[in-house]
Amino acid sequence: MPLPEYSGTLGFNRAAHLLRRASFGATKQQIENFAALTPQQATTLLFNQVLPDPVLPVDPDTNQEWAVSGITDPEKMDSDYQEYFKRWFVGQMLSAGVDPNLSLAYSVREKLVLFLHTHFTAIQEKINSSRALYFQNQLYRMFALDEDALPEVNFRELTKKVSVDNAMLRLLDGNQNVKGSPDENYARELFELYSIGRGLEGSLPPTPGQGDYILFKEVDVQSAARVLSGFDFDDTFNNTDPDTGLPRGKVRGSNLNASSHDNDLKIFSDSFIDINTGLPYEIQPDPTLLNGTNPTLESALDEISQLIDMIYEQEETLLHICRKIYRYYVYHEIPEALHNTIIAEMANTFRLNGFKLQPVVENLLRSQHFYEAAAGVDDDQFGSIIKSPLDLIVGTLRFFNYPVPDITVDPAGFYETTEEIISLADNQGMSFYQPFDVAGYDAYHQFPVYQRSWITVNYLTRRYEFIRRMVSEMEEGMLKVDVVNFVQTNFAAAAPNARNLIVELARNLLPVSNNLTFDPDADDTATITAERLNYFLVAFLENPKIDDDPEGAWNIRWTNGFDPETVRRQLENLFNAMLQTPEYQLH
Repeated sequence: MPLPEYSGTLGFNRAAHLLRRASFGATKQQIENFAALTPQQATTLLFNQVLPDPVLPVDPDTNQEWAVSGITDPEKMDSDYQEYFKRWFVGQMLSAGVDPNLSLAYSVREKLVLFLHTHFTAIQEKINSSRALYFQNQLYRMFALDEDALPEVNFRELTKKVSVDNAMLRLLDGNQNVKGSPDENYARELFELYSIGRGLEGSLPPTPGQGDYILFKEVDVQSAARVLSGFDFDDTFNNTDPDTGLPRGKVRGSNLNASSHDNDLKIFSDSFIDINTGLPYEIQPDPTLLNGTNPTLESALDEISQLIDMIYEQEETLLHICRKIYRYYVYHEIPEALHNTIIAEMANTFRLNGFKLQPVVENLLRSQHFYEAAAGVDDDQFGSIIKSPLDLIVGTLRFFNYPVPDITVDPAGFYETTEEIISLADNQGMSFYQPFDVAGYDAYHQFPVYQRSWITVNYLTRRYEFIRRMVSEMEEGMLKVDVVNFVQTNFAAAAPNARNLIVELARNLLPVSNNLTFDPDADDTATITAERLNYFLVAFLENPKIDDDPEGAWNIRWTNGFDPETVRRQLENLFNAMLQTPEYQLH
């Protein structure tokens, strides 16, 4: 059965929670619009819109695309185009140039594309091809949401496509895997990272013996490597997958004689039992696809399909993928009791929907568990995930409705903005497309730390520095927000009263903001203490102290347009105080 769903209207807090997690962030108006919806109505708007394909990345100096055509400036290195690709992808997260009515749904899709990147990871330095990176990104986008254009849009089919994807072939040395000299790198990570995993982290039994990895064995890695043999990186990008229309790797030799593919029988361990025979799985070429006795492109691809189908028959594969989905959208800790209920039900939904990603994510984001893990506030999921640097930066800019240039109108301005975002993310500990190893960014896989790896003393300081430079007119920095105009546009009704303004900003900016009061004797049920709210009030009005009646003076200044420089400085102090809190680092 699917997870029990939350049945009521979302309201403001739940709508904000949903949009922070499902997308890269929302504006105040978008949150208010979603507050009147049920989770079913909300996810329909977020996941079932007809979305445009992203415009192609272009060279900002020529305004010409290069990813599809392969035509580049001979004066530039491919490393330049790799940077353009990364900046372009960040632009998709920002929904730059997208119809405002589709902005949130577009952002939701890009959040899923990033999830797939964190799962089937990429390392720019190893892949070293802007076109391979772009086409892999497009592959993920094609499989992020259900599309009628493809015969099958599901995780199992994506795993098959990834196995011969140019970027993956180069990342994990699949291009060096040949008959007689198998390279096991991709096969090993296919089992351990991308499919079956090694069980629930933190509750693994002792490894029984050498070469036994609990859910698969060394012989499985060896046999899988032989199944995957014979493919090479295609630097022409002319070998096109008939389903996706995207380039993929090529077979060594020719399509009718895949001479480097191991055509012999592959036998797997008792970790993989064929239900039809009761014996360990065997994979061998389909004789109808061979060219005489020679392997062909089609026979080699069919063997890969058999391999992936075998892996996806295992319940543990579905559980492993669902754990990663849960950690991405809900929380990193998965105790055994939760694993046996919530994760098990997610895996069941995954199976019943033909291994599609979208139904699992939609059900999770509609579930009562997503909004209220248990009765009372102690187990609520609000504010339980530390924002990644990209979530922090992109989400903040989206909330302030920062005007990112449209790549089709101002490519130089677009790349300048997104380059700054990538630089800031790197400064905060996220080297975009350059994780330390093939498992990807630590926050998404490294037990038991997970998301806490985003926070160190240095990284936290740099997060605060980003905020200070963004909201402070006199600070250096490219990404600037006019806080006075922002409050006038979005919080005009609350602005004359300092306390009301703080409460309204807290509702929008911080993950929990129920029953707020400035009275320490009445804050027992408040999710932010009165002490914290009064700290914001002092930072706003009395640092430095300039008035005998700070709240009254603020009202006069704001209402009458008096002393605009002091108004600006006070609002800058307020936003600095609220956005540099530990609470704002959570969503």
